[in-house]
Amino acid sequence: MSSIKLSLQNFFHKETYTHSYVVFDTSTRDALIIDPVLDYDQASSTISSRSAKILLDFCKENKLKVQAILETHAHADHMTAAQWLKKRLPQSKVAIGKNITKVQETFKAIYNLDEMRTDGSDFDILLDEKILSKFGSIEVKTIFTPGHTPACSTYAIGQYLFVGDALFMPDYGTGRCDFPDGSSDDLFDSITNKLYKLDLNLIVCTGHDYGQDGREICYRTTIAEQLENNIQLNKNTTCTEFVGLRNKRDMSLNVPRLQFPSIQFNIRAGNFAPAEANGKKYLKIPIQEIKESDEL
Repeated sequence: MSSIKLSLQNFFHKETYTHSYVVFDTSTRDALIIDPVLDYDQASSTISSRSAKILLDFCKENKLKVQAILETHAHADHMTAAQWLKKRLPQSKVAIGKNITKVQETFKAIYNLDEMRTDGSDFDILLDEKILSKFGSIEVKTIFTPGHTPACSTYAIGQYLFVGDALFMPDYGTGRCDFPDGSSDDLFDSITNKLYKLDLNLIVCTGHDYGQDGREICYRTTIAEQLENNIQLNKNTTCTEFVGLRNKRDMSLNVPRLQFPSIQFNIRAGNFAPAEANGKKYLKIPIQEIKESDEL
């Protein structure tokens, strides 16, 4: 990779515990946005750009030329601001790992989205880990890291590693693997055979942080720290141990609060389904019927 000087700005979305990022070349002002968030009030089904505007204002105040908006995966806990930002940053493109097509196929069936394309064409760019991508002066190495979802990607940009939901801070562990086509075996392989093989000094930028045990919110660690201290998967953890722990933990977790609106919005790169006959756009909520054995 080139030796340009990069700067990083973190944006924390308190309502969903999400970290978004702007990384930019201090000389050319070329920039990338990673995992931006729209605000969504579920009770009123109202979308706001409050958080995205803070990120946009930062880019404008620093005269950044945003080349691309990168998604690490189709998030299940927040709605992406990718399209909102793209409209206001006309030279930018929305990019995601090419395996998003697998997730589109899965959720097209789950939500019965008859009209939805599953070829990834809602996104401007489908990234391939075999190809080094360049956005202006910034090079991006895509690393496929499935497990949390089959389409998760990590982005190596200079000294920074944007891991999405693969790794969290060492005291919290890793991302859950109980979404459709998720796999704790795959996540173990992604982390141990890909991420943990990288430079120990790389700065790991997490997709979320939950302030474990009341500590301050953090967003950065290193590969070395993860190897030594990750409570779920460190250098001494076997695959059997991790899979058993991860699967047990996932069985105790609730469905993410914004999963239904987020998934069907995010697999379309931040676009809604076409408006219906009355001119309104809708999100679907599948009903899980009560089994006879569960009835009182």
